[in-house]
Amino acid sequence: MLSHWIDARDERNCWTIPLPDTSNLYLLIEASLLAEKPLKKSASDSHERIRFGNHKNPFFTSLKEKVALYFEKEELSRNGTTHLYLKASFFILTYFLAYGTLLLGHPPVWGALLLCVYLGLAAAAIGFNIMHDGSHGSFSDIQWINVIAAYSINILGGDAVLWKNKHNIIHHTYTNLEGHDQDIAQLPVLRLNSLQKKYYLHRFQHLYCFLVYGLSSLFWVFLLDFIKYFQGKVGNFKLTGMETKDHVIFWISKVTYFTFYLILPALVWGLGPALIGFFVFHFVLGTVLSTVFQLAHVVEEAEFSEEHLSSNRIADEWAVHQLKTTTNFCTSNDWMTWYVGGLNFQVVHHLFPKISHVHYPALNKMVKETCEEQQVIYHEFPSFMSALRSHMKHLKETANA
Repeated sequence: MLSHWIDARDERNCWTIPLPDTSNLYLLIEASLLAEKPLKKSASDSHERIRFGNHKNPFFTSLKEKVALYFEKEELSRNGTTHLYLKASFFILTYFLAYGTLLLGHPPVWGALLLCVYLGLAAAAIGFNIMHDGSHGSFSDIQWINVIAAYSINILGGDAVLWKNKHNIIHHTYTNLEGHDQDIAQLPVLRLNSLQKKYYLHRFQHLYCFLVYGLSSLFWVFLLDFIKYFQGKVGNFKLTGMETKDHVIFWISKVTYFTFYLILPALVWGLGPALIGFFVFHFVLGTVLSTVFQLAHVVEEAEFSEEHLSSNRIADEWAVHQLKTTTNFCTSNDWMTWYVGGLNFQVVHHLFPKISHVHYPALNKMVKETCEEQQVIYHEFPSFMSALRSHMKHLKETANA
């Protein structure tokens, strides 16, 4: 019977480290969103099961057949290509070159600030293109390279195991489901859907949201990772995969990060300039990362279902749920696709996270074709600005809903 409900799990699994079997993790649901309860909550207690209607999945079955045929016919690996490795090398080399210039080159103030801005942009690109593909096991055909790529998040101040739990397991399974998807759990600062508790402050959230986004990576590095680590859970989900070596890596990574990004710059520049540069770097990083996510899931067109709050079920098959809650944007812009690691093709990514983003433009044609054939909804914004306008309008409308 379980196979009826978990037909899409092979697309959600990701890079391999010694982890327990995650195939049933999506069935283990705990209470509501942290301390904030949704306005409409499930009548059931914690540990209830949420099930998708995968006993009949004509859409995903048809789409997977087309995708499999494409890779077979073109004789392509589903993982990264030389193009991706060249791009990854560019961002890594220029990132460390900018850091070295800041630390040892003694640039003028304006030059130092520009380098800090570039560090933020390059760090986001490393996250989009290297860490993200690596964490889903699609950066390389060689597994240990995927693990190294996934752990590049530790260089940026995060932690690979915490990210895998929050993003790969929870977000990709429960996309936009209130009380479950931690990517939309930003109360009390932001109200991202009408099921969340409303505060007076939210009526201004469309005005201050980018301040929140800019600060988000600082909170992530200094606070949120430690909360997850010490509580042993992400939101309401128990952490999996934290072995002894992962605890050691967590602490070594954090100490190394603070040493190279705060202590050494403070010794070279002085504490004040070091803190300013660190803030500029993180503000750019947080703004870019948050904006790309929000345009994919927190817009007018994306659905925030209430169905699971009363029945612990989603009638749609898992793949159709992804289409209802996810949007593409700016897919005709090659530079955007190059920089954000194909995450402007977010629909394709959510359907096929184990396939490298270099293949997303080709696969998106099959997604659109299958949606039309099966009469399944498909969301796409033609430009970055149209997606941004929808996001801002959604924040404004949600604040008053």
